[in-house]
Amino acid sequence: MKRLFRSRIRFIFIPILAIGFLFLVSFVVMHLWNYTLPALLGVGTINLWQSMALFFLCKLLFGFGGGGPGRGGPRWKKAAMRRKFDRMGETDKERFKAYMRESWCHWEPRPERGEAIEHPEVRDNGEKSNESRP
Repeated sequence: MKRLFRSRIRFIFIPILAIGFLFLVSFVVMHLWNYTLPALLGVGTINLWQSMALFFLCKLLFGFGGGGPGRGGPRWKKAAMRRKFDRMGETDKERFKAYMRESWCHWEPRPERGEAIEHPEVRDNGEKSNESRP
């Protein structure tokens, strides 16, 4: 199978598989629609082309995936990142944590139970300081 995808046939085989998958999904959507919604809501039945358009509309509105379990990506990617992080030295780990803390999402380690969360940008009277902002 690997040899098939390395050859020139992949430029014919993969589009045919994609089109076949699209028709299969559209066929399933059509039958599910025609089985459930006319009986429940009294709407009309749809044909294959309408179910394909409905499938594309749902993909445009709700996204094409990419999130994976827990929105962190697929499990194999999480495991690969975990292995990469575990192989880092202590100085590299600290640099990475500092980068994530400052640049990305102001990530802070979770406090232990009973500890209060302190934010340096909030003063005692509740006003935010402009020292950390550009």
